[in-house]
Amino acid sequence: MTKKIAVLGAGSWGSILASVLIENGHQVALYSNSPEQVAELNNKHTNSHYIQDYTYSPKLYATVDLKEAVTDADVVLFVVPTNVTRIVAKQLTPILAELGTKPLIVHASKGLELGSHKRLSEVLAEEIPSENRSGIVVLSGPSHAEEVARQDITLVTAASDDLANATLVQDIFMNDYFRIYTNTDVVGVEMGAAFKNIIAIGAGALHGLGYGDDAKAALMTRGLAEISRLGIAFGADPLTFIGLSGVGDLIVTCTSVHSRNWRAGNQLGQGKDLATVKEEMGMVIEGVNTCQAAYELAAQKNIEMPITEAIYNVLYRDQDVKNEIAKLMQREGRSESDNK
Repeated sequence: MTKKIAVLGAGSWGSILASVLIENGHQVALYSNSPEQVAELNNKHTNSHYIQDYTYSPKLYATVDLKEAVTDADVVLFVVPTNVTRIVAKQLTPILAELGTKPLIVHASKGLELGSHKRLSEVLAEEIPSENRSGIVVLSGPSHAEEVARQDITLVTAASDDLANATLVQDIFMNDYFRIYTNTDVVGVEMGAAFKNIIAIGAGALHGLGYGDDAKAALMTRGLAEISRLGIAFGADPLTFIGLSGVGDLIVTCTSVHSRNWRAGNQLGQGKDLATVKEEMGMVIEGVNTCQAAYELAAQKNIEMPITEAIYNVLYRDQDVKNEIAKLMQREGRSESDNK
């Protein structure tokens, strides 16, 4: 079942997903707004700013022309940062209207839109009318581009309100090392994917401060409790948070040096300020914006999220990491089953 697939976003994850699709026998056009990056991908078959020591298939074609990328596409895969998802969707809509096509829209980004706090599937649904798309699917789970690039075993989730669309994405992506499970809980999958980045910043900070495995396990466990509480308040299925896009994604993001959020937290724990961390990272740290969104959504729903609040205080109120950890440890004792 060969498909033509347009991948929008040529960062580490977008370019490696494009590579997986090429290996699976599909025709892929990879869109980037950087002429230099496109030239490197087409001429050298490398993407050196994002993925080191990896050579892409000569069959992978990159372009700076969005219309060219999506012409005759059966599927359009968004893998752009959350802060430009709406912008790219706005650019895409008149092109699809002109072409008269209705591709399946898939996104593989993890975060919430800053300001509106909307999930990315909501953003895409708002900007791309139903007459210009056949459906929306979320692709998410515990995955690092660097590991998929070397064909490590990776399992992720395809989530959609329409199970047939999720199954189509499953068929397109699945192979011997990249396995896809379907899910109809779009809210839970997107919220789990977004909020785990916050906890990963905390996990990195603990490492930077020299704390051991006990502290990291505690953070991840209680962090998952917070993520679940907030997600359930917005209609997510509680079981989603013990699945791939919940605890699975949390584990991989909180324990791996491949995680930008973990690396950012690690540097914060070592005493660097956020501005310096952002500058040195040179790539989007999704958990920073998502932390603000989660903090404000928790206040809106009157849900207590002490770990998220502590990380928010470090990121946005210039509070000392050690002091925030001390405050967490000095909280009043309570039952583990309390929703606090």
